[in-house]
Amino acid sequence: MNTHYSYSGPFGIGIRFSKLEIQEILRSWFLVSVAFTIAIFAKPWEAGFVIALMLVGLTAGIGFVLHELAHKFVAQRYGCLAEYHAFDQMLWIAVLISFFGFVFAAPGAVFIGGRAISRQQNGLISLAGPTMNYALAIIFWAVMLALPDPLSQVAGYGLIINAWLGLFNMIPFMPFDGAKVFAWNKVVYAVSVAIGVLLVAAPGMM
Repeated sequence: MNTHYSYSGPFGIGIRFSKLEIQEILRSWFLVSVAFTIAIFAKPWEAGFVIALMLVGLTAGIGFVLHELAHKFVAQRYGCLAEYHAFDQMLWIAVLISFFGFVFAAPGAVFIGGRAISRQQNGLISLAGPTMNYALAIIFWAVMLALPDPLSQVAGYGLIINAWLGLFNMIPFMPFDGAKVFAWNKVVYAVSVAIGVLLVAAPGMM
């Protein structure tokens, strides 16, 4: 794992990046946002694509990026080496598939090493990603309720995508985050799944 860090995060939060890692994060963010924009809103040659891409980048795209960075932050807090690597082939496959009206995205992953960690630490590192998506879903839920259309509809997409992303990653089988959370603490796992189900159901409760 290449972990030659050259940049520390802003505001003293202590998260460390390599220059290559920053490039891979931005590339993943952009291509995931492109895939969701094409699948849901507009094709690249259609009017409004650029505006839609910007809005998707701040709802769906940011959900994927912050999910991975949450893993990275918690791992580094435990003293691990943690670096994000983009899966370029999967990113381009996601863009190609999006022309058929749906998205299957595995943009990349945070690779962790450098020291041994306990089952609890491993569970908490894994839980950080879905928890970040749930937090984003709650924020978008509040924005959806507070703002009028069409901004509320955009926030609604942010709610749905982040809620599903968090819940999907709680599948209790490898390589999903849920497998490590389940192995660590089944009560925490059950509560996390329940929160995800509630958030996924939230738009239908309005």
